[in-house]
Amino acid sequence: MMRERVKRKAGLAEFLQSRRARLHPEQFHLPTYQRRRARGLRREEVAQLVGVGVSWYTWLEQGRDIQVSTQVLERLASILQLDDEERRHLFSLAQDSMPPMGEVVSPDETTQRILDGFRYPARLFDRRGNVVGWNECARRVFGDYPSFSERERNALWYHFVHPAARTLSADWEREARSCLAAFHVYYDRYPDDPWYNELIEELREKSPEFRAWWPEHEIALACGKFCALNHPEVGYLVLCPTTFPVPNLPGIQMVVYTPLDDAETKLQQLMI
Repeated sequence: MMRERVKRKAGLAEFLQSRRARLHPEQFHLPTYQRRRARGLRREEVAQLVGVGVSWYTWLEQGRDIQVSTQVLERLASILQLDDEERRHLFSLAQDSMPPMGEVVSPDETTQRILDGFRYPARLFDRRGNVVGWNECARRVFGDYPSFSERERNALWYHFVHPAARTLSADWEREARSCLAAFHVYYDRYPDDPWYNELIEELREKSPEFRAWWPEHEIALACGKFCALNHPEVGYLVLCPTTFPVPNLPGIQMVVYTPLDDAETKLQQLMI
């Protein structure tokens, strides 16, 4: 537990540093200097804006185990110009309000029947981003999951390593970045899970894009607001993903993809 807490604080430190680097002194009417050794605001400038001591804020960015009040976090979120998702992420990391890790589970027969009842593509994801369940429509749209390896069923691995991802996605970079941002949320919450670290090391080795984008520490709670595909059989498809929790399967989320524009007609063709 202590080791996980330390790693989580390290994630908080990295997150704060990345968000501080996005800001500029001109935004806060602070004096500018000809030479700045690093991008963004300095630690002492953030501390001044938040209204805390420089040493205290430095300790926070260093991932030290210190207490942080809700009022200070609210002020910090405002100064760092965090959006709603980033703000929730900040509070989760800083106040240790994390759900227990729990075991990664697989869908049961009842859940599979629910999946099969959807006429639109539907998939189940575990907290590691693995596709652990799907209906026939999802198989025909996204790929032949029964033939995929365990790694290929992981959304992050698929986007960055599997060659089919770049041809199936109509905007590969947007989709890959969105998936990476969603993955980063869970990585920060469960930093002591060796599975995450093994995947990250493999992706660093195999994907130059992953190596470049991972340090940016972008976070999002879902993989994008829409999914645009160039399907080899029916052409351009635009789907809107909606995420639902699965109460009887902790850590599992169901994503149902509603067709937009003429995609419903194309899905019908695909299912013939």
